[in-house]
Amino acid sequence: MEVALAVLIGLFFTVAIYLFLSRSLIRMLLGVAILGNGVNLLIFTVGRVTREVPPIVPEGQYAPLESIANPLPQALILTAIVIGFSLFAFLLVLTYRAYEELNADNTDTMRVAEPEDSPRPPLSY
Repeated sequence: MEVALAVLIGLFFTVAIYLFLSRSLIRMLLGVAILGNGVNLLIFTVGRVTREVPPIVPEGQYAPLESIANPLPQALILTAIVIGFSLFAFLLVLTYRAYEELNADNTDTMRVAEPEDSPRPPLSY
């Protein structure tokens, strides 16, 4: 199971990096969302995928009777989901405003700060 999750994590990271290298803002935004899911799955996998009981100590005991699941990766993933969703919402609004102001989705056509008659920088090497 962990090997399949490792392959899936690698696929998520590969697709996210491919989308980041695109010139379209929407593809970059989707890359951020996929990268967030890949990182969450990575944290989940690092916390060991096992079938163990919840981390609850019975009443009257000082320690659990059997091995328990590690709650730390689960708490980290829940926090990362909230932060990732808020980052995605912020970037979605930022992308919408950039598209609305500049009327372009391609990052090459978003050169507002450059003077009109200056030579263009090299786009490839």
